[in-house]
Amino acid sequence: MADLSEREKGYERNFEREQELVFKIKARRNHLLGLWAAEQLGLKGDATEAYAVKLIDPASHLHGDKELIAKIVADFKAKSVGLDEIRVNLELARFAAQAEKQLKG
Repeated sequence: MADLSEREKGYERNFEREQELVFKIKARRNHLLGLWAAEQLGLKGDATEAYAVKLIDPASHLHGDKELIAKIVADFKAKSVGLDEIRVNLELARFAAQAEKQLKG
């Protein structure tokens, strides 16, 4: 019975590590997307980092990819940046792959 309990604990630890990695990859992806979007908006220096951090801040209430993309597209429209939802989705996918590569080594 002890073997079964130890195996179960091992699965739980593995699941926790995987979930933490998924969270970190998503946070890194969103940060990279935010830096890219800030550049498209013409932001420079500290304003670039501030924009990216604002996108990943839980207080910003952007709870999913759709809300994140909608926020960026709205910001682009407000500044007359000619990039649409399709382009933002493509960049999101590109940065997801990049973040996963960075964090998984």
